[in-house]
Amino acid sequence: MKKVLAFDLDGTLAPSKSPLPDRISELLTELLEYFHICVISGGKFEQFNNQLMGNLKADPERLIKLHIMPTCGTRYYLFSTKTRIWEQVYAEDFSETQKTKIIKAIREVTHSLGLDKVKVYGEQIEDRGSQISWSALGQDIVDVLGEEGVKRKEAWDPDGSKKEKIREMVAPMIPEFEVRTGGTTTIDITKQGIDKAYGMQKLIDYLGIDKKDILFFGDKLQEGGNDFPVKAFGIDSLEVSSWQDTAFALEAMLHIV
Repeated sequence: MKKVLAFDLDGTLAPSKSPLPDRISELLTELLEYFHICVISGGKFEQFNNQLMGNLKADPERLIKLHIMPTCGTRYYLFSTKTRIWEQVYAEDFSETQKTKIIKAIREVTHSLGLDKVKVYGEQIEDRGSQISWSALGQDIVDVLGEEGVKRKEAWDPDGSKKEKIREMVAPMIPEFEVRTGGTTTIDITKQGIDKAYGMQKLIDYLGIDKKDILFFGDKLQEGGNDFPVKAFGIDSLEVSSWQDTAFALEAMLHIV
């Protein structure tokens, strides 16, 4: 029996940058009675707060079993029943020099591909402190356009080839950093060795468990994807293509716990 269920967020628990569906919210709340749950994704903490915690109905006693890892595990938050807030455990932040180098490489590559000339909603490049993320159509497209924004994101690179080309061009320019395809339209860059596998190791250390005690759900488990490090680390992983896939799997799990 697994002790921990770990999840990516966008494309796994919710549509891109959209609130947690009620069905997933209900399942996670129920599963927190039986498992520790970790959500590890490329978004920053504020995005987690809006997407995940904002539509999770679990009471504080269950929330202490929820582990939040924004920006691909470069940050870790736990809920305190004493303060009733999410408290930061660690953050692997970039220096200003590192940020400048990363942003320069992204801009050079995306300019050469003409990707800085498309209509965007919000900034294409976002400094998340411990991660730099490039979003093809802008960070705010879903906030501005709603469901239409989700559809445009899903249509931009359905087979992932555009993101993979950008990743292949950027990575050699900044070999001291991890460059991975992230969400539907996103490239995520973190410090070398600081990825979702790093986050899983931190979780293992905190809970005093083993790799075999975790089951991970993600939609980017292919090599180069930001979920791949978890699979490569040796954690049992289940690939899904939508939050609906995840819901079916979780409903089946509830029948056997």
